[in-house]
Amino acid sequence: MKENSIRWKSVLLEMAGSLLVAVSVYNFAAAARFPMQGFTGITLILYRIFHIPLGISNLLLNIPVILLCFHMLGKNFLLRSLRCMVVSSIFMDHVAPLLPVFTGDRFLAAICTGVIGGIGYAMIYMQGSSTGGSDFMIMALKAKYPYLPLGNITFAFAVGVILISWMIFGDTEGMIYGLIINYLSGVVINKITYGTYTGKLTLIITRKGKQMSQEIETCCHRGSTIIRVAGGYRQEDKYAVLCACSHKQMFQVTNMAKRLDPDAFIIVLGSDEVHGNGFKTFAIGGNRTEYS
Repeated sequence: MKENSIRWKSVLLEMAGSLLVAVSVYNFAAAARFPMQGFTGITLILYRIFHIPLGISNLLLNIPVILLCFHMLGKNFLLRSLRCMVVSSIFMDHVAPLLPVFTGDRFLAAICTGVIGGIGYAMIYMQGSSTGGSDFMIMALKAKYPYLPLGNITFAFAVGVILISWMIFGDTEGMIYGLIINYLSGVVINKITYGTYTGKLTLIITRKGKQMSQEIETCCHRGSTIIRVAGGYRQEDKYAVLCACSHKQMFQVTNMAKRLDPDAFIIVLGSDEVHGNGFKTFAIGGNRTEYS
C-alpha cells in the first residue's frame, strides 16, 4: 500500500513538472520566439517554420533516439521517460493553449521561461525520469564515454541548438535570451535538486580531538568523526574532526572550535548533498526512507 502511494505521488509530481515545462515552452518561449536548448529548441524551430504542433514534433523526434539509446540507458528509465514525454507532449498541444499566452516584455518572458521550466524539469528529474530528447542523448554519451564531464556535454547540446536557431532566424537578441534562459533554468534545477539538502562540511585540525567532538555534540547536537593525522612540517600528532552540519550550525561549530583551541586549523567546505541521520533521505530500491 505504501509503495503504491509513493509510486502515485511520483507520477503526480511528474505530471505537475510536465505541465510546467509545457507552459514555459508554449505560453512563454514560443510566444516570445526564443531559441531553446535541446529537442525543445528543435521543436520550436519546426513550429516557427512549418507550424508543426510542438507535442507531435517532440514525439516524432524522440522515436529514433529511443531506439538508439534503449540498450544504453535501461528499460525502467526509458519507460518512465516515455510516460513523461507523452504526458508533456499532450499538455503542450492541448492544455497549455487553454491558458493565457504571455505577450509582454521579452526579458520578463525569458525569466518566466527559465524559472518555470527549471522548476518543471527539476520535479521530473527528482523522480528519476526525463522528458527524453537531448536528455537521452546526453546520458547515452555519458554512459559510453564516462570521462566526459556531464556539464560540458549538456552545454554543447544547448548552445549548438541555440546557434542553429540564430543562423536560421538571425535573431541575435533572441539568441542572447536563449542563453540566459539556459543558464537560469540550470540554476533553478540545481537549487531545487540540491539546494534543499545542501550543508557544510567542517574539517578541524586540532590536538583536542575528543574535546572538540564532545563540544560539537553539546553546541549543536551533531555527530562528528575523529581521524588521527600528522602535521606535514613538524610531524606532530593531531586529530582531524569532521562534522557535516547545516549552514546555521556551521557558525556555531567554527565559533566553538576557535574558543576551545585558538591554534586549530579550520576548513569549511560546501556540500551539495548530505545523506544520513538528520539530513537527506536514502533512496533504497526506488523508494525514499526517512531518517531524522
